[in-house]
Amino acid sequence: MTTELEPQEKKRLWFELGLVAALSLGQSAIYAIVRLADIATRGPISQAQAKLNTSMSPRPGFDLVYQLLDIGFALVPVLLALYLLSRDRDAPPLRTRLGVTGHGVRDFGRGTLIFAIIGIGTLAVYAGGRALGITAEIQPSNLGDHWWTIPVLILSAAKNGILEEVLIFGFGAERFQRLKYGPWTIIIGLAVFRASYHLYQGIGPFIGNVAMGIIFGWYFMRRGRLMPLVWAHVIIDAVGFLAPGILSLVDIG
Repeated sequence: MTTELEPQEKKRLWFELGLVAALSLGQSAIYAIVRLADIATRGPISQAQAKLNTSMSPRPGFDLVYQLLDIGFALVPVLLALYLLSRDRDAPPLRTRLGVTGHGVRDFGRGTLIFAIIGIGTLAVYAGGRALGITAEIQPSNLGDHWWTIPVLILSAAKNGILEEVLIFGFGAERFQRLKYGPWTIIIGLAVFRASYHLYQGIGPFIGNVAMGIIFGWYFMRRGRLMPLVWAHVIIDAVGFLAPGILSLVDIG
């Protein structure tokens, strides 16, 4: 028999969800929706460009500093989420709840397998979206050719994997479970949320990220392990950032 949450506890959980979202992915979702509206009202979405990892200064030394600062500060909401989770009373250890204990090699292997499945689907969705004119041209690396470009792109991929998966599943799914939502409500809701902050890339990536979110969500709710999803996300982004020619091969828009 499940115990009903006290109204004060429900308010606290919703406040924490809103606070973390407003500081990170929720904020990105709002900007992405506005960006899509801006693009769609200016001309065909297929003629727009979605530039990732852009230079912040024409001076390479300062550009490197800006990139590292951006990566570091982007992870602060993760620390906030972990702190809020650590304050829960009568809860298992945080590492156990997040599914990050042990099984390092196995988690990496499973993450690589998930990457292989998602990666092929991502290319197909991108190609289809470009062909249909509902996806912007994605330019994943715009940092120029510097000695630090590859390390920064890898760090950016790691940042994305940690930020998104910890906040969506380690924090978001855990909080919605405490609020007594069912597994598929959580999976689909978080999948749509994930897709919403990719809307600046067009409708195609939105659909693709819904599918990715459902697969990730099903895995997490079934296995309760976060690290394979973090690894899969990091590898997906690292390959996309370091081999941007892959997108040009399927860019038929």
